[in-house]
Amino acid sequence: MITELPAGYEISTDPARLDRAAVHKWLSEDAYWALGRPRDKQDKAIDNSLNFGVYSSSSGAQVGYARVITDSATFAWLCDVYIARDSRGKRLGHALVAAVREHLAPYGLRRILLATADAHGVYAAEGFAPLEHPEKWMTLGAQ
Repeated sequence: MITELPAGYEISTDPARLDRAAVHKWLSEDAYWALGRPRDKQDKAIDNSLNFGVYSSSSGAQVGYARVITDSATFAWLCDVYIARDSRGKRLGHALVAAVREHLAPYGLRRILLATADAHGVYAAEGFAPLEHPEKWMTLGAQ
């Protein structure tokens, strides 16, 4: 299962390339799961995560973002996946999720989790599936 990045875009894990202001604006103002997230909290999340940016090859502008929290051995959590509104409809979300999956594959992780309220089709197309036994899972904190 390979989802190709559309022509004119590139994905990088270089944290120095991230447009932190844009990522914060997208997430804190437009992403239902992170509305109101303070900038200092977002910066700390970036600093302590594996980050993926989607960039326009021509302008270098960042148009997408995702981050992963992982121990690089057994587990990863994919979160904050976001494509700028004016860049949607180009399968960039699919390509970003595929790039994350491919980047993590050599680690031999047992499980990569994520949560979504509205993008099940994107994740399913890239190999994710609903929890087989959700009754085994628990959470501490916001639901």
